[in-house]
Amino acid sequence: MNILVCVKQVPDTTEIKIDPVNNTLIRDGVPSIVNPFDGFALEAAARIKDKDPSCKIIAMAMGPEAAKNALKECLAIAADKAYLISARAFGGSDTLATSYILYNAVKKVESIEGKFDMIFCGKQAIDGDTAQVGPELAEHLGYPQVSCALECELKDNSLEVLQEGDIKKVIGIDLPCLITFTKPSFDPRFPTIKRKLAANRAEIPVFSDADLEGIDPLHIGLKGSPTKVKKTFVPQKKTGGLIINEGSAEANAAKLAQLLNDAHII
Repeated sequence: MNILVCVKQVPDTTEIKIDPVNNTLIRDGVPSIVNPFDGFALEAAARIKDKDPSCKIIAMAMGPEAAKNALKECLAIAADKAYLISARAFGGSDTLATSYILYNAVKKVESIEGKFDMIFCGKQAIDGDTAQVGPELAEHLGYPQVSCALECELKDNSLEVLQEGDIKKVIGIDLPCLITFTKPSFDPRFPTIKRKLAANRAEIPVFSDADLEGIDPLHIGLKGSPTKVKKTFVPQKKTGGLIINEGSAEANAAKLAQLLNDAHII
């Protein structure tokens, strides 16, 4: 079994810096981490490998050279190999362009590692929160997919997936497939010293647009991104406020109505 885990390196900050000209993230000087939801996807893959050690876990990220740090963290935790997809031409890609690039990258890595039986992703990245790339990648590949998974278990040639929702559901899905993961009830495992040392020495291959055969330059980067950002800003923190505590719900409601009336709001 081959499992691909798609990860993204994201800014570890609530104060995201944005280029006002291109409306893209400025990553220089901003501390970065593995997207937490992608960490849950890696843990799901690791749990499958715990039961079947013959499984091979491949981590793949798209981003700048610095994204190798995120991939090395994946190698330290559970991944067997890692690949970085990086090129200046990919800069500014929206979710549609990103999923198209990853689709071509999947085909490239499969030519080296063999066909992937499962592709695991986080449900969304905390720097964008769109939750679109995983399902779009599944559409490019023509794979069935389940989103917002909590955990999964391999059953012969299918997966049994526990999906989050108002009512949790167990869904059976045939392989190959794509699953996006949300936060489960347990924490992901920590890396071991031995794996961290090996990860630090690991050589991570980098593929650019020139290495992805058949990729259409009109479908990548800003030119290939139909999403247009009209305005970006950092919300101002609100301070002040009033706590009403009159002893009962009725008294609180009466006090609130009085305050709103005095302020000529109602």
